[in-house]
Amino acid sequence: MHSWLRDLLVSVVASALIIVFLYQPVRVEGTSMLPVLEDQDRLFINKIAYRVGEIHRGDVVVFLYPHDHEKSYIKRVIALPGDELRIDHGQVYVNGKALVESYVPKRFEDDRTQPEMTVPEHEYFVMGDHRSISSDSRDFGPVERSLIYGKAAFVYWPMDQAGVVR
Repeated sequence: MHSWLRDLLVSVVASALIIVFLYQPVRVEGTSMLPVLEDQDRLFINKIAYRVGEIHRGDVVVFLYPHDHEKSYIKRVIALPGDELRIDHGQVYVNGKALVESYVPKRFEDDRTQPEMTVPEHEYFVMGDHRSISSDSRDFGPVERSLIYGKAAFVYWPMDQAGVVR
C-alpha cells in the first residue's frame, strides 16, 4: 500500500474516533445563550467529559430536548441534583443563597418567579444566559442526566469569537 494512502486512512480513522468518542462539532441555533454563544456559532463539545467526570454548576452543556429527542439544546447548569432552587423576580437562589451570575448581562435579565423546588436525583436545572427569551428548565423542567451528552468546550467559528467557552 502506498504510504500516502496509509496515512490518509490512519487520519480518517483517527478523526472518526475523535468525533465519535471525544469531541463533536455543533452549530448554535438561536440566541438563548447570548452573549457567550451567538446564533450560528460553531463549537466543539467534549463528549467524554461527563463519562469520566461530574457535571458542575455553571457548566455549559448540550443535551437532548426532553420532549423531542431529535432536538439538542445548549444551556448553563444552574442547580444540581438535590439542590433547593427558587427564582424570585429573576434572582436565582440555590440552597438559600443568591447566585452571582456575571454571565447574564443586565439587559438579558427577566423578572420571572418560580416557587422553591428540590432538583430531583439524576436531574439538572438548566437556563439560558439570555433569560428574557430562553426556553429552559423554567419551561420544560429539570433535565435528566442521561440526556446530557456533552460540555461546550471551544468556539472555532467565527474566528473573531474563537476561544474556550466559559
